[in-house]
Amino acid sequence: MFAQGGHPVFRHSMSTKDQLSTTASVRIAVKDTGSPASALLLTKKTMALPDQFQLQAIQQTAEALDGRERSRLFYLCGVTDVDNTAGCVEDVLKSRVIRHQGEDQFLPELLLQLGRFDILKEVYKTSRDEVEKALTHRRVLPSFKVLMANINEDMAKEDLNSVKFLLGQTLSREKMENAQSFLDVIIELEKLDIVSPGRVDLVEECLRNIGRVDLAKKVTAYKMSAVPSEGHSSPQQRHRAPCPSPTPNCSPCLQQTLRAHPIHIATENLTAPVYSEQSQMEFYKCNTNPRGVCVIIDCVGNDGDSLKQTFTALHFNVVLHKWLSAADALSVLGEVFRRRENLAGDCFVCCIISRGTGNHLLGTDSYGAGLHLDDVRRLFNADACPVLAGKPKLFLIQRYDILEIPPRAGTQHRDEDLETDGCFGLSRCDLVPTDADVFWSHCWTGEQQLVRGDHRSVYLQVLRDALHKGQRRKTHLVDVHTEVNAAIFEHNRRNPGATYHIELKHTLRKELYLQ
Repeated sequence: MFAQGGHPVFRHSMSTKDQLSTTASVRIAVKDTGSPASALLLTKKTMALPDQFQLQAIQQTAEALDGRERSRLFYLCGVTDVDNTAGCVEDVLKSRVIRHQGEDQFLPELLLQLGRFDILKEVYKTSRDEVEKALTHRRVLPSFKVLMANINEDMAKEDLNSVKFLLGQTLSREKMENAQSFLDVIIELEKLDIVSPGRVDLVEECLRNIGRVDLAKKVTAYKMSAVPSEGHSSPQQRHRAPCPSPTPNCSPCLQQTLRAHPIHIATENLTAPVYSEQSQMEFYKCNTNPRGVCVIIDCVGNDGDSLKQTFTALHFNVVLHKWLSAADALSVLGEVFRRRENLAGDCFVCCIISRGTGNHLLGTDSYGAGLHLDDVRRLFNADACPVLAGKPKLFLIQRYDILEIPPRAGTQHRDEDLETDGCFGLSRCDLVPTDADVFWSHCWTGEQQLVRGDHRSVYLQVLRDALHKGQRRKTHLVDVHTEVNAAIFEHNRRNPGATYHIELKHTLRKELYLQ
């Protein structure tokens, strides 16, 4: 079944007897201009059916797939309204093998899209790399269906519910209730000719309005690559082809729904293109293990442990300090890059949770000037800490505003206190963040929030959730923070007496993915 080089080959010679035994009759209705439709019976048309090896491989494949994978397979093969059984999978695959005679990569490409590399290895005796290499210049599966199937896999349940809500006046309630997946919704939209290979604006609009910018960009990339002949154009040809004619941005029903139920999405004026092959914007290298050091200073005691779990899952070396005074916090930060193991990472993260006022953090102090936020940033700029030059530096600050400034007493921090041997001294900078490669997210709320013993910062909760989703969806950091903005906006709308204020400033020169 495999030619030299390991590429899958499904053509097999058949004896004359075998060919005669596979003769099929096909009835075709033909309409002749000016005359009634007549039925032509075409007989003795030889159609090569799958050989014994293929039949066995198809059977093994069908039995190995679960219900969700069978549904995706049916969609990729353009089959709807069939029983979700292994038997139906066998029938569909047999018919498709006949249809794609000469297309040896059909079955391997299908398994590649399903992510069943184990079947490729055990049944078809090939590997993912070999199949991808064979598909470099030619693919069989329609790129539109592949796109929809991939979006389906990346869509969480809450995302699906949001899409169904937006389309509530486009599809009937019965259709919505029966839709158990994104593909079910797409199938119904295709039936109405609202969505098709040349008409995907509605899908893109919905994805953007539910905050799935990462998936919307995939649709944008598809629109930018014209598909003159599905399954018969190379990626290079598709990128050179002109873009298809624009279609309506969204249906009147969707516009009406959005007007009636606006969804707040905190947007940022970015021009981040879609994929690396189309993008002028580069990506920060962030793949060392660990990714870098994450210093967490929790002077309140409620969210530090949860943050540690989050950044540990993001492959950072996390150092958590609790209940520090302002002076101790400054000392801890100054010691970070004196440790040799912290020098090799691709990224740096600093999280601080503290009471404070304005641009000062008090830590556990009940008096004093506190630690100025500019001083925190200046500790890690390129002049003070050359090892971080060109690397992304993330500062995530949760401040609880005290009602009034306590009388000044104790030690006041001076510029000379900021010097550290590990970072080779400091140079003065302006307001945050003026240096390159800085991501500064600063949230503040009233100190009264801490009266409850079980208090958890809403900002830090939604930030953790967004970072986990961003890791799973491969979303870059600025888009991740857009979801945080939206969640804070919604919280404030529902809880006007416990509002949070959030400020994002960044000087990132590239896209940053925390994977």
